[in-house]
Amino acid sequence: MISRVKLWRGVLLALIVVLAVGAWWLWGRGPAGLPAGFVSGNGRVEATEADVASKLAGRVTEMLAREGDRVEQGAVVARLDTADLQAQLAQARAEVRKAADGIAESEAGVARARSDLVLAQATLARTEELVARRFLSAQRLDGDRAAVAAARAGLKTAQAKVESSRSAKLAAEAAENRVATLLADGDLKAPIAGRVLYRLVEPGEVVGAGGKVATLVDLSDVFMTVFVASQQAGKVEIGGEARILPDAWGGEAIPARVSFVADKAQFTPREVETRSERDKLMFRVKLRVEPQWLAANAERIKPGMAGVAVLRLDASQPWPAQLKP
Repeated sequence: MISRVKLWRGVLLALIVVLAVGAWWLWGRGPAGLPAGFVSGNGRVEATEADVASKLAGRVTEMLAREGDRVEQGAVVARLDTADLQAQLAQARAEVRKAADGIAESEAGVARARSDLVLAQATLARTEELVARRFLSAQRLDGDRAAVAAARAGLKTAQAKVESSRSAKLAAEAAENRVATLLADGDLKAPIAGRVLYRLVEPGEVVGAGGKVATLVDLSDVFMTVFVASQQAGKVEIGGEARILPDAWGGEAIPARVSFVADKAQFTPREVETRSERDKLMFRVKLRVEPQWLAANAERIKPGMAGVAVLRLDASQPWPAQLKP
């Protein structure tokens, strides 16, 4: 009796082992019944993320986007308190006006200096004529020549002041532009079009330079990374067709294409589902979802969804009538 119990226990244990090995082997294969010319891999749907960050340190006065909102590229997501910058901008504009007035004043000085030179030259010419006719002494001639030289020097000085005033105006305008740029940076804008994934601050909070206020996910750039065994990776071509089957969608396939194949093999990461895959050298392959499909289904896609990807290695092979995750 005891021997029979031991026998049945042994049979039952062997059956459990066989079933476990079979299930493990089927799980590692991905979609069941794939014909030759196809390969599958496990992964998660991902999308490009971008942070909305501040170049300035300041207090957040408004958060205009909430988690889940769709925003266009360039849309204002948050605003900082810019009262101090607005005061600086007003001061910079005043400096620009002051510099412009300085240029006008300097140009008027040039006109006066030029008039003085003309007068001095005319006086010198008359003096030279009178000295030549012995109506005036040579001493008067020396004085008029000195006056002409002084007028020329005065003209050069006035012209230099004009250049200095113009440089001052350029510097004032540069300062105005710098402050205006900083003021514009007080509006924190979306670097990409996408959905708000995380709202990281609330109005009233202070952020430092480079501080993040929100994270966006670009739903026009969705992909899945899978790992393909080295024996099959050589057949994977850039632009090759693939299908992504999210577990939650019950077999509905997302069209994709191969956009990247790693140049070197690697041991697959711990996140890969099967032990057998982790033990082998694999090539990382990136599958990018077709833009046309995304344009029509952007609201359905959820980054982070687990699933299986099927790659077609032989373009002459037709796709199976039905794929199941």
